[in-house]
Amino acid sequence: MSWRRERWSADHSLPIGVTKRAQVGELVRAGDIIAAGATLAGALRVSGARRLGLSPTDLERELRVRVGSDVVAGTVLARVGRRFPRSVTAPIDGRLLHVTVDGDLYIAPIVDRWTVRATLDGVVSRSDDAVVEIEGEAWCLRAAAAYGPDAVGELTLGVDGPDADLAPARIDVRLSGRIIVGGARVSAEVITRAHACGVAGLVAGAVPPAGLRVVYGDAVTASGSPGRDDRPTVLCLMGFGSGALPQAVYEPFAALAGARATIHTASARLFVFSAASLDRPEVPPPDRVRKDDAPVATAPAERPEAEAEEGDVEEEEPASGR
Repeated sequence: MSWRRERWSADHSLPIGVTKRAQVGELVRAGDIIAAGATLAGALRVSGARRLGLSPTDLERELRVRVGSDVVAGTVLARVGRRFPRSVTAPIDGRLLHVTVDGDLYIAPIVDRWTVRATLDGVVSRSDDAVVEIEGEAWCLRAAAAYGPDAVGELTLGVDGPDADLAPARIDVRLSGRIIVGGARVSAEVITRAHACGVAGLVAGAVPPAGLRVVYGDAVTASGSPGRDDRPTVLCLMGFGSGALPQAVYEPFAALAGARATIHTASARLFVFSAASLDRPEVPPPDRVRKDDAPVATAPAERPEAEAEEGDVEEEEPASGR
């Protein structure tokens, strides 16, 4: 785990139903909408050509709405005649999906609309219906796991030291839209309170496993749980339980406080966009990490070879003189 400034790439997976996305070569800024679409329910079949008295091949000429367009209930989809007109209207709000070879129309109701925002300042290097990839330069800190949707906001220190826990009383609506550094540990109460106050995301050394289950459900795993649902965004830097941040990790947070930042939950990375120079980007291994408030045993230190050999030799019992 170390702070590094270089050129990174971030993949943004897209759900089914893309209607708009950024194109390759387009410059984007963290937080910009790079894709949008809708989630559709089961489609409804509407009689078209037969209702209008047309052959299926002639229906396309009489359509008033393009396939793929959103419509509201009552919208005229196709119409023929002037003195005695006949028409086909949309029975529901939704999207015109398809026209069959028999001249029928399929309309699907829209149950949700979604957007995907960029997590890097940079240029779009790949864009298709499955993923939008962005390449750009930023400070980056890799973490152990991430939970919730991607987050974009101003980086803010929420504790006074690397071994301090973020107190619930420090969270209020004035921190809305920010990414808060929570020190050694954030509890389930802090996570839920921060989400209710509109905090964009939380970054901490560790989170108690029981707290994660309270917030994200019993199916949550140690590998993380990125998603798009309206849930809190949490980045666990070191693991689970409680873990004081090494000085080489905590001190750059103070130097970068106030800068724009993002959490890319799919790769469990924190990106910070700042020209500040960090004196110690490399991070030594932590002295101690606790899980569930119990210290973890550390590996014994290696002994010099000569000392090891001397300690492994059994002392001979002196002979008794008679």
